[in-house]
Amino acid sequence: MSRDVMIVVGLSVLSFVSGMLGLGVAFAAIPFLGLFMNSLVHEVQPLSLTLNGVTALFATLGFARSGYIDWKKAFTLAVVTTISAPIGAVLAQHTPQKTIWIIYFFAVAYLAYRLFKPVKGEGTQVPNFPLALVLAVPISILSGLLGVGPGFLLMPTLILVGFEPKMAAGINAFAVTPPSFSALIPHLSTAQWDMRITVWCIVVGIVFSYLGAKVTSAYVPNQRLKQLFGVLIVVMTLYKIYTLIH
Repeated sequence: MSRDVMIVVGLSVLSFVSGMLGLGVAFAAIPFLGLFMNSLVHEVQPLSLTLNGVTALFATLGFARSGYIDWKKAFTLAVVTTISAPIGAVLAQHTPQKTIWIIYFFAVAYLAYRLFKPVKGEGTQVPNFPLALVLAVPISILSGLLGVGPGFLLMPTLILVGFEPKMAAGINAFAVTPPSFSALIPHLSTAQWDMRITVWCIVVGIVFSYLGAKVTSAYVPNQRLKQLFGVLIVVMTLYKIYTLIH
């Protein structure tokens, strides 16, 4: 199997799963594309941010058709994340790759821990949306630094402040679409594109992220969705650590 085929097939699977979670694909695409591309900042991050925006947008459409988006909260959150994300993207241009990977690994380890840790009164909380807005600022800056878009940090944050997982996924999918593209802007002058693979990745991202969101809306229980997110980030991170060691 050629390199290009492996990238497209892998991103098809990752787009489907990320669409289920309302995340955008970048949090998983970063370590995956890192297996095939040499430059994190100039190759992997620009492509990942592009795909993150596309997959988050079409996941939004899937959740919206099932009524899992609070549009007022989603719009407000999108404004905050869009303004904040480019700050991290600018910092990424001047931060060593090793430092970026260390931040990534610590971030996903913490989120996995919080997602699997039982929460007292879970499912009965009144969502604390003001707290989510405050946390969205540092989350977006950190995500811009990592080149993943804010979704992989914001979605579990919405759960932890009281939103049920499916509603969190729907709000998150919309909220991370604009900042994915705004965080891409600082990369445009230095990005290195393989246009053939980029187009193919965008096509499969559109199709499979939409299908993933529809599957979650119809068939996946809230608790299972939360656990699925935790498992995915642990698997992807362990795999990337393995490849870095070897």
